[in-house]
Amino acid sequence: MRKLFPGLETETALSEHRETVLRFMEENGAVCAKDGDRVVGALLFSRSENMLCYLAVDDRCQRRHIARELVGYILPLANPEKDLTVTTYRVGDPNGAAARAFYQHLGFEAGALTEEFGSPVQVFVRRWQRG
Repeated sequence: MRKLFPGLETETALSEHRETVLRFMEENGAVCAKDGDRVVGALLFSRSENMLCYLAVDDRCQRRHIARELVGYILPLANPEKDLTVTTYRVGDPNGAAARAFYQHLGFEAGALTEEFGSPVQVFVRRWQRG
């Protein structure tokens, strides 16, 4: 999956990502899905930013609703007073077609165009129903 994520192209970057995952785990901002002893999905969530920072599901486990369950698990942990955000590829990038459709299905709306790790991305925003 790392080939789909900008910034994870080198062994050094991958090592730094491992450290990031460990930090998220220490801050209770990481959740994973397992199939037996194998991790098949992972999500990193920043409580302070109210942001989904990383979401990936093993290619061999696609279409089993693992990503939806991971996001569903963290939704109660999100701050309902602040929009929930995530970034993904922009329209036209084939790497992001499934992710964009997935986030829109969950109620996220396309937002600002920006850049991360030298790649063009788009912010998606999930606004809460406020009474």
